Amino acid sequence: MSTVSNERAEQIEGTTGQIAGGDPRLAKLVDRLPPRMSNTLTYLLKPSSRWVRIPSGALLVVGGVLAFLPVLGVWMLPLGLALLAEDVPALRSSRSKVFDWIERRKPHWIDPSASKNDQT
Repeated sequence: MSTVSNERAEQIEGTTGQIAGGDPRLAKLVDRLPPRMSNTLTYLLKPSSRWVRIPSGALLVVGGVLAFLPVLGVWMLPLGLALLAEDVPALRSSRSKVFDWIERRKPHWIDPSASKNDQT
């Protein structure tokens, strides 16, 4: 691993326990993102960023609903719901179910060392 990816891994590992929902699978997914997006999401997932996270999540959900407009897209909807799930317990349980599905069906999304051919 390069020093940049080592620093990002340490940063993600350091925030895993600080993430409001405390789900390490979320930290692993964030770690796989490009550095700029990873740093932004790491900041948003800190408990102290709650007042930035909630409006950001709400705006992303609205942008996902308005996906028919240029620039906006459906990709905004799950990201917004994931951000809101940090603070809304009902969404947190749904997020956990989605992570369970990802672990069963697409383990290479969370763990890059998992072989894509090992799927059943």
